[in-house]
Amino acid sequence: MVSDTVSYDGRLVIVDALSAEARLIERAQAHDEAAFEQIMNLYADRLYNYLLRMVGSPTDAEDLLQEVFLRAYQGLPNFDRRASLSTWLYRIATNLCIDHQRKRARRVQTVSYSAWEDEEGEGGAWEFPDLQTPNPMEAALNHELQQVVEHAVAALSPKLKTVLLLYDVEELSYEEIARVLNIPIGTVKSRLNHARGQVQKHVEAYLRGDSK
Repeated sequence: MVSDTVSYDGRLVIVDALSAEARLIERAQAHDEAAFEQIMNLYADRLYNYLLRMVGSPTDAEDLLQEVFLRAYQGLPNFDRRASLSTWLYRIATNLCIDHQRKRARRVQTVSYSAWEDEEGEGGAWEFPDLQTPNPMEAALNHELQQVVEHAVAALSPKLKTVLLLYDVEELSYEEIARVLNIPIGTVKSRLNHARGQVQKHVEAYLRGDSK
């Protein structure tokens, strides 16, 4: 699919990337199976990784991914093409995860984190040791610290965990998360700060050597 371009200061600027996606959606809404398959290929990996971090089980994540695309296929005729396709798909995925977690309260989750910085230039509170160190002893300690973070994230409520993963891992903006969850931007920021604070407390307790 070729996009129109214009020259500006010696650079090529793509001017209809969004219209390319709109055309793809339009074809899928017209029951073009190849177009819907292309949508699946575009979003499958990102959605799978998000689902895996949310539920912790590769098998469950695969099942949920299939359900996401099934619901997307069924809902395409009513999809408003003025909206973002990715936001819509993440909303479906998030709702399925919440339903899944309500049925199974205890889940094991694995997720990788790094030092963060939010849209307002604030961040850096999660300053953990470098996980790439070649020293075996330090590597073992860092692995243990990583597990502390993972357990802390797994212990978050679904509302807090969802915002944390969408922002710090999936790198969605405040506005996109607000649309995915249908909540105000202020609530997104509040939940994100609360989630980070809870994880930070677990890490600080570990670093102090507390037993809990």
